[in-house]
Amino acid sequence: MGDEEKQLLIKRYASRRLYNTETSDYVTLDDIAGFIRDGREVKIVDLKTGDDLTRQYLLQIIADHESKGENVLPVTVLNDLVRSYMIPGGGMMPHFLQSSFDMLRESQSKMVESMSAMNPITKIPGFEALQAQQQAFLKAMTGGLAEGWSGPSRDIGEPTAEEASEDLDEIKKQLAELQDKLSKLK
Repeated sequence: MGDEEKQLLIKRYASRRLYNTETSDYVTLDDIAGFIRDGREVKIVDLKTGDDLTRQYLLQIIADHESKGENVLPVTVLNDLVRSYMIPGGGMMPHFLQSSFDMLRESQSKMVESMSAMNPITKIPGFEALQAQQQAFLKAMTGGLAEGWSGPSRDIGEPTAEEASEDLDEIKKQLAELQDKLSKLK
């Protein structure tokens, strides 16, 4: 999916209210920050003039977080940013920041890939039984709607009451063993 396809268009009205064109409702700066945290690209334009206001609003979101005591940017970085604006042409700071964030995103995605490839939870004794119990619980709670659930145990049929009780006893036993092992590690 290209950036243009997943980009969320927000229009600013003359009243300075922000309008989400995707959901047809008004949004706040906190809502926009949430969209961005969720991985959406956001473009904010002035309805009347068509001017792109995205940069202005993104800076406002950062300023709001900083003023609430959520200090993400150290003062030295803020000073460097101000200095970079004083250099004709902006200096190297914008390119450096863009490269740094690109590398950060790349390393985060590699870390997530390697973590999912070596997922240690799948090696815990009784994990399969726990998955079966979870599937049965979801099916019971949703009246069978959970059959489309994309969990790894979707091909497991509904256990009988006796099987469910045996599985639960086995899980309790294994949990107790794990707790015992953990207490010995302390």
